[in-house]
Amino acid sequence: MFGINLFNWIIILQTASMIATIVLILIQQRGASIGGVFGSAGEVYLTKRGIEKWVVNFTVLFISIFVVLRILTLFI
Repeated sequence: MFGINLFNWIIILQTASMIATIVLILIQQRGASIGGVFGSAGEVYLTKRGIEKWVVNFTVLFISIFVVLRILTLFI
């Protein structure tokens, strides 16, 4: 199909999953807020809810996809 073999498709999918992982990691919030720097009381949240939970789950998913594709390239 258009001269692209299986190895090239795997490389394209690896690149896409890597970029998605980087973006998802960058949009995750850190444990300490900027208010803690200026003396505000820091709050610690142990459970993730809402969109934050989705972001973490998708980050794990895309990392898993990347690892599986990377291992798959060893055999092709």
